[in-house]
Amino acid sequence: MKYFLIFFAVLFVATSSAQKRFSEYDETFKKYSKRYFGPGYDWKLFKAQSMAESSLSPDAISPVGARGLMQLMPSTFADVQSANPEFENIDNPVWNIAAGIYYDRQIYKAWKEIDVGDEKFRFTFGSYNAGRGTILKAQGKAREKSLDHRTWDNISIVAPEVPKWRHKETLGYVEKIKKFHLELSK
Repeated sequence: MKYFLIFFAVLFVATSSAQKRFSEYDETFKKYSKRYFGPGYDWKLFKAQSMAESSLSPDAISPVGARGLMQLMPSTFADVQSANPEFENIDNPVWNIAAGIYYDRQIYKAWKEIDVGDEKFRFTFGSYNAGRGTILKAQGKAREKSLDHRTWDNISIVAPEVPKWRHKETLGYVEKIKKFHLELSK
């Protein structure tokens, strides 16, 4: 009986710790998604993005040097910081989230010709991962094939034809965000 109680006590503490870590940055995601996208946008999209980027780990560093919860490159953070000097440090989870969502907004606004919100977010997240120029090249390939270049499904079709694009990574990334967002919305 004693070991049974110890097991459940350890399980309870571990579960509580995991739940706390999982929700630790929710208020930050809410604050900055509202600030940069407005109250009508679902903050869980950006949390799902962070889950896909870093598994919500503030200490994550990619092999190419992307850092933090939102896996920002230091050069990207510096660009964002020039417009937001209060974003003091890429390794601070709050500023990393804020900068990532701000950067998402800049990309989102650049996709002027895409009207549908879900499509626009797919293009935004795809651009966050692969770079907007890569997605523009894919749009060119879609046009060459007489496909609607404004739908992500058609970008997925032509993706293998875009030189030097690790398209499986990007397509998987966008799908991962969608999956995580569905889980968070339950």
